[in-house]
Amino acid sequence: MALPYELLIGLRYTRARKRNGFISFISAFSMLGIALGVAALIVVLSVMNGFQKELRTRILGVASHIQITGADGELPRWQDVAAQAGRHKSVQAVAPFVQSQGMFSVDNGVRGTVVRGVLPEMEDRVADFRAHMKSGKFDDLQSGSYNVVLGAELARALRVFVGDKVTLIAPQGTVTPAGLVPRLKTFTVSGIFEVGMFEYDNGLALIHMEDAQRLYRMGDDVSGVRLKLDDLFQAPRVARELSRMISADAFLFDWTKSHANFFRAVQIEKNMMFIILSLIVAVAAFNLVTTLVMAVTDKQADIAILRTLGARPQSIMAVFVVQGAIVGLLGMALGIGGGVALALNVDVVVPFIERLLGTQFLDKSVYYISQLPSELRWNDVWLVTGISFVLALLATLYPSWRAARVNPAEALRYE
Repeated sequence: MALPYELLIGLRYTRARKRNGFISFISAFSMLGIALGVAALIVVLSVMNGFQKELRTRILGVASHIQITGADGELPRWQDVAAQAGRHKSVQAVAPFVQSQGMFSVDNGVRGTVVRGVLPEMEDRVADFRAHMKSGKFDDLQSGSYNVVLGAELARALRVFVGDKVTLIAPQGTVTPAGLVPRLKTFTVSGIFEVGMFEYDNGLALIHMEDAQRLYRMGDDVSGVRLKLDDLFQAPRVARELSRMISADAFLFDWTKSHANFFRAVQIEKNMMFIILSLIVAVAAFNLVTTLVMAVTDKQADIAILRTLGARPQSIMAVFVVQGAIVGLLGMALGIGGGVALALNVDVVVPFIERLLGTQFLDKSVYYISQLPSELRWNDVWLVTGISFVLALLATLYPSWRAARVNPAEALRYE
C-alpha cells in the first residue's frame, strides 16, 4: 500500500541534510533534551518507587497489616477473636500482643518507651524482628525470665548492651499507705534489634506477653491481635470485611490508616518530582517549536510549490507534524532505553560514581538506607512516554499551522 505523500515528505525532511546547519543543531539538541528528560523521569520515579517499597517493608516488618484492639484498651477472649479473623481467606497469620507505656531507668538515666508484650513463636508469623536482630536472640523472650529486647537507638540512649540490667517503671501503680507507688521491675537485656526506622528503633521494647500481662495486671486479657495478609494492598478491604465477622467490641486499623501521613508524604514527594522533572521535557518541546519554525522558514519555497501543485493546507500541516513527531519519537526511544537501563542498574552505576568522586551520597552514619533502591514499574514508563509524546505533538501544532498559512505567491516572489 502506498504511503501518504505527507508522510513521505515529512520523513524526507527529517533525514535530509539541512542547508542551514543551525537548524540541524537545534533539532539534535531538541532530540537530546527529550531523551534526557524521559530518562531522568524514568530513573527518578524508579528510585522513588524503590524508597517507597523499602520504607514500607521496614515499617511493616514491625507494624502489622491489620491490628484489632479492644475498645477500652483490653481485648478479652483474644483466642476467639483470633479464630474469627483467621477464618478470612486473606489472613495468613494472627498474633496477640500487650502494649503500654513504660519508662526504663539505668543508673541516673531514664527513657520513655512503648513496651510491647509478644509471643515469640507467633510474632514471627506477623513481623520480622528475628531478621533485624543486631545482637542477642529473639527466642530468649521466655515467660518468667523477664528479658527485654530493645531498639538499637533506645539501647544506645540507655548505654546498655546484651546482659545488662534495666529497670522498667510501669505507669500502673500500687496503692500504699504512703500513696500511689509506681510498679518497678528489673529486666535483663537479651537482645537488640534495628529495623532502620527511628520511630521503632528509638521507642520500642519487646518483652514476653505473659510478663507484660503480669506487669500491667491484665490477667488473661491482651491489648489486641495483629494480622498478616497475603496481599498487604488489600488491607482496607479486608479490614472492612473483618469488622462484620468479628463479634467482639473492638477497633480495626489497617496499615494505610496507622501510617497514612507518612505514606501520603512519600507519594506527594513522588508526584512533585514527576511534575518538576516533566519541565525538562517541556523545555525540550519548546526547542522543538524553534526547530520547526526555522524549518518552515527554510522550506517556504518548497511549501509554495506544493501548494501550487494542489496540496491542501491540512497536508502542509501534516508534513511538519510528521517531522516534529519523528524527532520526538527518536528522543523518546533514546530516553526510554537509557532510562530503563540506568534504573535497572542503579546499584551498579551509583557505587561507580561514588568511587569515581571519592564520596558517598548516603552516608551510613546519617541515613538508614545507605544504598539507592530502585524499582522499575512499566506503567510509569508508559505514562512518561505518553506525556512526552503528547508534548512533542503539541509542540508541532503552531509551526505546522504557520506553514499552512504560507502564501505561495509571496514565497516565490524572490525565487
